Amino acid sequence: MSKLPLPIDYHLECNRLSMYAKNLVKCLYSVCVTKVKCEDASVEALGDLLNDLAEISNSRERASKLFQWLIHPIPSKSFFKDTWEKKPVLVQRQNINYYKGLFSTAEFDRILRQENIQYGVNLDVTSYTNGKRETHNPPGRALPFTVWDFYERGCSLRMLNPQAFSSTVWNVLSILQEQFGSMAGANVYLTPPGTQGFAPHYDDIEAFVIQLEGKKHWRVYDPRCPSSNFSQSEIGKPILEVVLEAGDLLYFPRGFIHQGDCLPDVHSLHLTVSSYQRNSWGDLLAKVVPAALEMAMEEDVEFRRGLPLDYLTYMGVQNSDKVLQTRVQFLSRINGLMKKLAAYAPVDAAVDQKAIDFFHDCLPPTLTAEELASSVHGAPSRWENGKAVDVGALMKSQTRIRLIRSGIARLCSDGEAVWLYYTADNSRVYHKEEPKSFEIKPEHTDATEFLIHAYPKFVTVGSLPCESAEDKVSLAGVLFEKGLIHTAEPL
Repeated sequence: MSKLPLPIDYHLECNRLSMYAKNLVKCLYSVCVTKVKCEDASVEALGDLLNDLAEISNSRERASKLFQWLIHPIPSKSFFKDTWEKKPVLVQRQNINYYKGLFSTAEFDRILRQENIQYGVNLDVTSYTNGKRETHNPPGRALPFTVWDFYERGCSLRMLNPQAFSSTVWNVLSILQEQFGSMAGANVYLTPPGTQGFAPHYDDIEAFVIQLEGKKHWRVYDPRCPSSNFSQSEIGKPILEVVLEAGDLLYFPRGFIHQGDCLPDVHSLHLTVSSYQRNSWGDLLAKVVPAALEMAMEEDVEFRRGLPLDYLTYMGVQNSDKVLQTRVQFLSRINGLMKKLAAYAPVDAAVDQKAIDFFHDCLPPTLTAEELASSVHGAPSRWENGKAVDVGALMKSQTRIRLIRSGIARLCSDGEAVWLYYTADNSRVYHKEEPKSFEIKPEHTDATEFLIHAYPKFVTVGSLPCESAEDKVSLAGVLFEKGLIHTAEPL
């Protein structure tokens, strides 16, 4: 998941976001920033919360409760109604331990020592001085001797995919992705006192800045039309200026320009949780429209008729100022075909393609002790007294089963066969593995759909809508072997 939440490289991304930014400026803002102060020290610590979440059987409920903890004391319902994609939110808690246990500088150092951290892949070394942003990555492995020397010389350190090395970050993100219905990624930023690591920029993500240690001075600005670089005169005055302290949270939607710098007397460590990248209506239509056009050209002769012989003489930019009846007729024809195109839009198929992308992006689930014991990971098959024991079919008609997580698997069709895509075998490293799927036999399709929709209820193998008892047991065995279901009681 490493590279999705990086700051935008403007000269590559400006075309993609230009219309988005313009519309934000025209339609949604001036922005009213929500500021919340919370002095409630009784809120549950992260470690205790994760333990309590593990006791909740329904993974959707886990995701909801974890997100509510993240943005406390703002109710999640009002957040998504009034704030999500609309305006920044600042939560000042005056509780430096609120996010304790999520990540730390000690964890940063441990990862450098114990893991194979590569510059440019897992770690960036950056600086921003006198209006110039630089990356200082040498080739090869990032070892503590060199990394901490960079830090001491005033460089910021950005760990691109902490979830690959921190089990806690992995656990949190794997739960939150179910809340967002979109990949949840993260970066960790460690900044020396009195320095700044990045130029003013915007991202194409929804960002939750979690201050873990020290303090950081943040400025957030209204969206602007994309530019390769932003000067202070271009971005104007900030709509929000604040010093985040440990335990504080800052949320801002994609498109909002922001910059952060460290105070002279203290370092800053923050983790940014990101989501909703490439998850817009436009991204869905990018899949719908080409498929609709292909179908329309196959089925409707109007889409296959030839263009006028002389259309180049009155259409195109060089002719756009001309007032001609031929132009009016041409544009009317285009408008009519665009309206007809909607009838051919394979919306469900396009949504499935988006879902396949999402499943490829997803982190694998972190299983609770109960889920481990009642899934394939806790199956009794073992080597004992010189032989393999308890091997073979374990499912019976009365065995109660369900998906191990809501949304861990999804049925999709390619027009010829039905495939079950799933996330259980994904890597903690973004797109390290190919998308995981296997073909579902026709006699198992209805039963698989039944099982998906039954969550969070357990159902007996015998209740699966297959024609034969053999088919029911066979399907349950396949899904169990893939780690997609677990049983109400350990086998």
